[in-house]
Amino acid sequence: MSTTALLEDTKLGPKAGGLYRHQNFLTGIITGGLAMLVGWLIAHYTLQSNANWGSDMVVTVTMAAWVVGFMAGIGAFNAVFRWMIGHDQDHEDELYAAGVSQGWKRYFKFCTDHKVVGTQYLVLVMTLFAVGGTLAMIIRTQLISPNNHLISPQTYNAVISIHGMIMIIATIIMVSGPWANFILPIQVGAKDMAFPRLNALSLWLVVAAVPPILISLFIGGVDSGWTTYAPLSVQSPPGQDAFSITIITFVVSVTVAGINTITTTLTMRAKGMTMGRLPIFVWGSIVSAGLGLYAMPAFLAAQSMLLTDRVVGTSFFAPAQGGAGWLYENIFWIMGHPEVYVILIPGVAAAMDVASTFSRKPVFGYKIGIGAFFGLAVLAIMVWAHHMFTTGWAPNLADPWMLTTELISIPTGIFFLVIIGTLWRGSIWTRLPMYWVYLFLWNFIIGGVTGIYLSDVPADQYFHGDMFVTAHFHYTLLGGAMIGATAALCYWFPKMSGRMLNERIGKTAFWVVAIFFQVTYFGMFWEGFQGMPRRIAAYAPYFHTANVIATVGAYGLFLGWVILLYALIHSWMNGKVAPSNPWHAKSLEWHISSPPPLENFLVDPIVTSDPYTYGEDEAATPAKNPTPATVGSSEEGAH
Repeated sequence: MSTTALLEDTKLGPKAGGLYRHQNFLTGIITGGLAMLVGWLIAHYTLQSNANWGSDMVVTVTMAAWVVGFMAGIGAFNAVFRWMIGHDQDHEDELYAAGVSQGWKRYFKFCTDHKVVGTQYLVLVMTLFAVGGTLAMIIRTQLISPNNHLISPQTYNAVISIHGMIMIIATIIMVSGPWANFILPIQVGAKDMAFPRLNALSLWLVVAAVPPILISLFIGGVDSGWTTYAPLSVQSPPGQDAFSITIITFVVSVTVAGINTITTTLTMRAKGMTMGRLPIFVWGSIVSAGLGLYAMPAFLAAQSMLLTDRVVGTSFFAPAQGGAGWLYENIFWIMGHPEVYVILIPGVAAAMDVASTFSRKPVFGYKIGIGAFFGLAVLAIMVWAHHMFTTGWAPNLADPWMLTTELISIPTGIFFLVIIGTLWRGSIWTRLPMYWVYLFLWNFIIGGVTGIYLSDVPADQYFHGDMFVTAHFHYTLLGGAMIGATAALCYWFPKMSGRMLNERIGKTAFWVVAIFFQVTYFGMFWEGFQGMPRRIAAYAPYFHTANVIATVGAYGLFLGWVILLYALIHSWMNGKVAPSNPWHAKSLEWHISSPPPLENFLVDPIVTSDPYTYGEDEAATPAKNPTPATVGSSEEGAH
């Protein structure tokens, strides 16, 4: 038995873990609920006595108390408190925190093992997509007829806002959460993330951020859209305060996670794992994390200023007191457009890795692809004002913003060339992950081409604010980034679960999603060409046919994702046991057991080549002649 296996079988002492032994998801909810009650009592009976403070202060204090209470109840602050009183955690405490000897219970606790955190992120992402998707179905059901009364216009606006932000949160973490946590450390030859406790902290901060945004629906909602433009959002119901608490908490999570991803890659690579030997997925992850570190704090600043305008009477965005709505709009889009590529880049990088494995070829233009990631990140910082072409702000700068936006088509075009070049004349092994790569190429090229129209001022004047824009960004973020993330899910599912994903059910889900995705968003393109505005609960009968098509497509698309979810659950419980390397891939994660042991590697690997050394003889018969990557520890020894 290996040292790692012995560690996992160790029966820790009765005092190991300390307070961690009594904390889990349930205690977090209980403590958070009690903190909410205390916060509400303090705010309602003490702070509200101030004539300048009202319901906004009550909601803000109550939601902030929930976040702090939940994090304390789950155990996020235990190590800090013990350090402060001079009783730092010992080795047994650290093993307990990593989940040793806890079985399935560790998935409901503050666990520092990066593989557990990655699995928790996957479940969280699927939950967020389920909530956001359900809200999307309410929206499409409302729009199935011109004057539907399923929900009121005010509720419709709130549902639009919460749907948009939940889906943005889910897409930001859909690759960087599960796979940059579970797979990236193993790909670079590390035994864990650089900061294990911060890794767990990032996960549970997102969990803590979800209830406030859902509660906002029941305390007036958010009627200013997911962008929450000021000064309209300054005047919104108290639900806006809960929304802002969610964003502030989430940005802290993303920032912590980004620092961890970059530090792990730069400082914990195995011997011989030079930067030039990193898998392309690792490059995509660190570029995305770096771009997030630039962009996301702007959102925190915008929501913090908005919150103080609402709660304590500052005037950052109140024109009557000397503020400016332009300030909010600029700060928001300084985050808002780079955020698109924070979402996109990891999914593209994962698709590149999948294409290489199943074509039995190295990533075509590996260095050029990395350069495209950096080029896209730099250009993403320089294009935010194209979202304000129609507002009248700084019209003399329209041409420079239009130019930088059009230049983005160069690195995104390189992404297509890298994947297509990788597939060209390869020995393609068409398994389920490759299906999603093909769909990614189809959807993303539609999203990219339709985005060119919106980068040009004259065309944007026509399309801005209508359903054409909605269709475009869904093709980009869902059809591109989310489909790339699904390819990653099907690719790395055996490594995470130790089971093979049922391809028959998975392919059924694929075809349903692929077909109804086109129906849904081509229907929205049609609505846009007809001139139908976004964010309206009722519309002229002229738009009825296009809305029926889009709504029918949305129901089919929702069904496709439900089928995929069934495939995941069924396979995880009853699937065929996965070998360590079912795809005959070369990167390090495929040369340890599925699922991996606690410390990943029995001995530290020594890397002597890049992860794409597929030979032509192997390409002829990929399923029969796998060639393992050259590392210092054998595959058998790593089990």
